[in-house]
Amino acid sequence: MARGEAFVLQGGDCAETFSGATADNVRQKLKTLLQMAIVLTYAGRVPVVKIGRVAGQFAKPRSKGTEVRNGVELPAYRGDMVNGFDFTAEARNPDPWRLLKAYHSSAVTLNLARAFTKGGYADLRQVHAWNQDFVAESPAGRRYEQLAREIDQALAFMRACGADPEEFHTVEFYSSHEALILDYDRALTRIDSRTGLPYDVSAHMVWIGERTRQLDGAHVDFFAKIRNPIGVKLGPTTTPDEALALIDRLNPANEAGRLTFITRMGASKIREHLPALVKEVTATGARVAWICDPMHGNTFEAPSGHKTRRLDDVLDEVAGFFEVHRSLGTHPGGIHIEFTGDDVTECVGGGHEIGETDLATRYETACDPRLNRSQSLDLAFRVAELYRG
Repeated sequence: MARGEAFVLQGGDCAETFSGATADNVRQKLKTLLQMAIVLTYAGRVPVVKIGRVAGQFAKPRSKGTEVRNGVELPAYRGDMVNGFDFTAEARNPDPWRLLKAYHSSAVTLNLARAFTKGGYADLRQVHAWNQDFVAESPAGRRYEQLAREIDQALAFMRACGADPEEFHTVEFYSSHEALILDYDRALTRIDSRTGLPYDVSAHMVWIGERTRQLDGAHVDFFAKIRNPIGVKLGPTTTPDEALALIDRLNPANEAGRLTFITRMGASKIREHLPALVKEVTATGARVAWICDPMHGNTFEAPSGHKTRRLDDVLDEVAGFFEVHRSLGTHPGGIHIEFTGDDVTECVGGGHEIGETDLATRYETACDPRLNRSQSLDLAFRVAELYRG
């Protein structure tokens, strides 16, 4: 990504739950991610690195330490790794045994993902057939008929030539999460026997959130020591000096692929704030990958009290991300989204229009609102259009 030779598709639940570590849930998320990836691969003409927010995304930072309902104040829900979602004193009490349960739930999720990606479920032609169904059935999907037809023709041509590479039947799939609870990620750090270097083996990639990226903080200190590919979330208040200081601390050897900046500016701010960051970082010769998180800067509260996001805002931030990188001659390295493979009603908009009054129908997230399957595919095709444009 740092060299402009690949595109990252990173996504999954806002906050995983222990109860969600099931074959159905993992399969649906994986199916949606694979459907998005085939479209982006064809349009971008570069490999798509598929990374799930899975098998460890059990903790969430909260802007407020407590939650009040009907005059009752309790500690905020901080993810299944810390406490329970139910609004009771017992559930909201932090429990260290949950760290162990998070480990076991992560192992189950990884085993399921491994079985699906290596067992034929990820076959390229099958995934494309799913996309054809989406294009045929979705009001939004019909605008993508030409792109879907082109992919179909390319696959038919390869089949006619007798081309059937192994890569058509399996995929490389990686795991990631925000390494928020250092008691968990430190405990899962191991020294590689071949190199003698430390790796956080809780995931392939881990990232630092916008709230915990202080240069003198424990998270930056931990990330400076491990050798995983790492990311840092950057919000609209990030200055170029802060970004450069993070590079000096986290990637002093200027190694391509080591450090990713995941920008989360908001649709109304990205075109104003991102250019200076990218321009000044690029001018130093720093080798970082840039990924767009179009979710976290676009959250608002609906009149019903539900936290939600507009798909149009998500799409607009991605468009702004591409515009900035195109204007500067740099590579838009990927997108980082919160989605589910289920037909939830948590974000408004999309081909099957979800309005603010519809949010209560299937609002199932444990934390932030996620795109549903149809909205996620809509996003993928729109990003493909940006790539081709």
